[in-house]
Amino acid sequence: MLASVAGIGQTPPPRLEFDVASVKAAPPPAGTEQINVGVQVDGAQVHCSNCSLKECIRIAYRLKDYQVSGPDWLSERLEVDAKLPAGAKREQVPEMMQALLADRFGMKTHRETKELPVYAIVVGKGGLKMKESPPDPDADNAAASAPVNVTGSGGRGGVSINLGGGSYYAFANNRFEAKKLTMAVLADSLTRYMDRPVVDVTGLTGKYDLTLQLTPQDYMAMLIRSAVGVGVSLPPEALKYLEGASDESLFSAMEALGLDLQPRKAPLEMLVVDQISKAPTAN
Repeated sequence: MLASVAGIGQTPPPRLEFDVASVKAAPPPAGTEQINVGVQVDGAQVHCSNCSLKECIRIAYRLKDYQVSGPDWLSERLEVDAKLPAGAKREQVPEMMQALLADRFGMKTHRETKELPVYAIVVGKGGLKMKESPPDPDADNAAASAPVNVTGSGGRGGVSINLGGGSYYAFANNRFEAKKLTMAVLADSLTRYMDRPVVDVTGLTGKYDLTLQLTPQDYMAMLIRSAVGVGVSLPPEALKYLEGASDESLFSAMEALGLDLQPRKAPLEMLVVDQISKAPTAN
């Protein structure tokens, strides 16, 4: 009872929100098939370039792409420029993005757990056949204090993602090449190109340099899945290409590293978007 009485007079912590925020539709690509996407936090300035509404939701709630369920048009791309309030930390940007989505888009959500088919990355029976990336204390220390700058570009010729701190991957020329990737990030990255989520259950905590060599057929099918996932409109013949995809070369390339992709079912937490406006309120 005393604890309840003491709590009556307590003031809840203030809601975290951007000092100023501008939200507008991203301009269409200007004479190029390449799309550049990125999130930058430099000092008090936050810039989301060409991020889809779904990606903004994912960032706001610290979720994976497959954990956000909502209308198809969440693939609409935005430009967000915002300023952090005095004393705010970059780690608080997701909570501020939540406030922006509620205020400017009227977003309402609920959470639920669904049993979904996944691919689980596990260490193969023969043990791991790749070594951890060599340590680079200077680069790691510099990355810890550097501005957040996660950028990517993609088009018909492939995809390149810079995750900062020397960590990146390139998906082009029939191969997936990565440097300083954790298994969790590898799982998230492969999810973009597969027909179901990929989850990491290896228990490995290190970072790895790796290459996955693919057949041209599997490589093209994975690129098409990625394009569909971000809302790119493709001709019927491209979608029909997926019917014959096997992903066998990906499974073989993973086995060569001492990893297996096992089809399973797993309970996954989902954020379901119940209500959201297609366009934000005026800046």
